[in-house]
Amino acid sequence: MAATLRQTPLTCSGHTRPVVHLAFSQMCPDGYFLISASKDGKPMLRQGNTGDWIGTFEGHKGAVWGVALNSDATRAATAAADFSAKIWDAVAGEELHTFSHSHIVKSVDFSPDSTELLTGSNEKLLKIFDLGKPEAEPQVFSGHTGGLKHVLFMNQGKQMLSCAEDKTVRCWDKASGQEVRKLEVAHNPTSMELAADGQMLTLTYGSKVAFLNPETLEQQKEITVPTTVYSASLHPGRTFFICGGEDFKMYKFDFNTTEEIESFKGHFGPVHCVRFSPDGELYASGSEDGTLRLWQTTVGKTYGLWKCIDATANDINTTVKPEATA
Repeated sequence: MAATLRQTPLTCSGHTRPVVHLAFSQMCPDGYFLISASKDGKPMLRQGNTGDWIGTFEGHKGAVWGVALNSDATRAATAAADFSAKIWDAVAGEELHTFSHSHIVKSVDFSPDSTELLTGSNEKLLKIFDLGKPEAEPQVFSGHTGGLKHVLFMNQGKQMLSCAEDKTVRCWDKASGQEVRKLEVAHNPTSMELAADGQMLTLTYGSKVAFLNPETLEQQKEITVPTTVYSASLHPGRTFFICGGEDFKMYKFDFNTTEEIESFKGHFGPVHCVRFSPDGELYASGSEDGTLRLWQTTVGKTYGLWKCIDATANDINTTVKPEATA
């Protein structure tokens, strides 16, 4: 039947400007959740498996560039062009704290135990804030010579990864405050994803998707995509990966053979961010066109709002999805 089914995405509307970053929560008692960053300055929280709008975090006075959810999805973090990072109560929707910076903040990440917030900004610095003592001065890590693009905790929060517009990826040690490894790449990195088990780092730059050992930053494999690629995500089962970029298309590649499985036009603008859900059943994409879209990993499988209908009958494989609005 799979041969008679076509991919039908769920379109999540609500943002009024380009969607530039997104993040899924881990699996929670209530399923899992999806948070999106947009240049409209109003990050949105949604039910992960359906895309249904839950709420909008209002308070930033500029484009929001980065978002994160903590392990149990009770807290959200946002990074914005108003020189601030904010912590939010993801259940009540209330702003809990603002961390001021001296330049645009591009990326945020929670420590695994949710006690610390990592930020990366155009200050060219990484900063770690103690969420138990939000007024305290942050721990600062310096060395990058370009604005930070993405930052991530790794090794149970003992180390951090960063990539920046100095064409480098770096690993930092929290205890010593020092850079411990550095990888130089041919182009400025555009995205970075650490696998849930911490064993694989997915990096994009130029038209390349590279997979690295996060401990050593040694390259495991590199794939060339037919466009400038802005984001990639590895399936939790490591069978394939998806990516998107400048040519509006979504690509799926076999992770083991590195061969392209399929590609299709996914949006009406460049694709800025892609991520697999924590269970691997769907993946989300955000675009210059202002929308988020959810795609089935296995087309035709009944999951979330998708109901299996043979396309030979009516050429669809999904229930009608009312567009979510803010």
